[in-house]
Amino acid sequence: MKYKKLPDTDLEVSMICLGTMTYGEQNNEKEAHEQLDYSTCNGVNFIDTAEMYAIPPREETQGKTEEIIGSWLSKRKDRDKIILATKVAGPGMEYLRGGSRLSEKHILQAVEDSLKRLRTDYIDLYQVHWPERKSNFFGRLGYEYSDEMGVSLEETLEAMSSLVKSGKVRHIGISNETPWGTNRYLQHAKDAKLEKIITIQNPYSLLNRIYEVGLAEISQHENIGLLAYSPLGFGQLTGKYINKTEENTRLGLYGDWFTRYSNENCLNAIKKYSRIADKHNISLTHLALAFVNTRPFVTSNIIGATTMEQLKENIESINIDLSEEILEEVNEVHLSQPNPAP
Repeated sequence: MKYKKLPDTDLEVSMICLGTMTYGEQNNEKEAHEQLDYSTCNGVNFIDTAEMYAIPPREETQGKTEEIIGSWLSKRKDRDKIILATKVAGPGMEYLRGGSRLSEKHILQAVEDSLKRLRTDYIDLYQVHWPERKSNFFGRLGYEYSDEMGVSLEETLEAMSSLVKSGKVRHIGISNETPWGTNRYLQHAKDAKLEKIITIQNPYSLLNRIYEVGLAEISQHENIGLLAYSPLGFGQLTGKYINKTEENTRLGLYGDWFTRYSNENCLNAIKKYSRIADKHNISLTHLALAFVNTRPFVTSNIIGATTMEQLKENIESINIDLSEEILEEVNEVHLSQPNPAP
């Protein structure tokens, strides 16, 4: 396994991070514990979850993923060897705290609930799952002017910073953010002498390289690490949907939640990437994950699996080296069909 330091910390995290949102929905507790055991035995020390998981979000399964991780952690004696990340939900989850918000009150309650479910007394990385304000995330296009800011970003950062001061959280990050929002967090931290965000968890894959447009520059100059999620485009970049008709390509359990990964432009790009993988005798999965691993702004690549076979292949991607020839061919596809799944 390869490791990188979480920016501005002494913590070294595996470049493969284990995503867990299937635990409690597609994977039961026994299967989840098997995944966790295998991953940690193969060098993965970074685990990512969220208070709203499992996915798809349902009131009946909310918090189940954290509970499963907590039951696993409780059997071990090496909590200090595990880098554990979770997230507080932005607005829109009506069954969470009577309607999830990013206010001080909500954040303080959310962290207590997560700590209890995870059976730990601290969280290594606590992240804002998505913005409070009306903005473009989760693939939304066509920015519309809006003055709907909701709870101020400043209040959110102050609450998150207070958790670090209390010792319940070691470091903080954001997710599904824009360059504007990221800069606001950074500037307010400087102005008010608050905790600096050290990571941003946004989508990044062969189908979505939008991070390169504005946020990669922020990563370089402000030392913010990308925790890349959906590196396989919700399974599309495994190639398993290539020969399915569009109406049957609903990404399994996720239904219409992530249809941006199954449009015609995506399918065309995936076929081209698949030909590159075949030409160089590697799997499409390995090509897709190894590409993400090469990016200098990526601190960790968040993989997820429902089967042990998938998990093993995903973790093995860390050992795949992509030649300059392969990278040039990948970029040629990207130039001809950029970001089909924004």
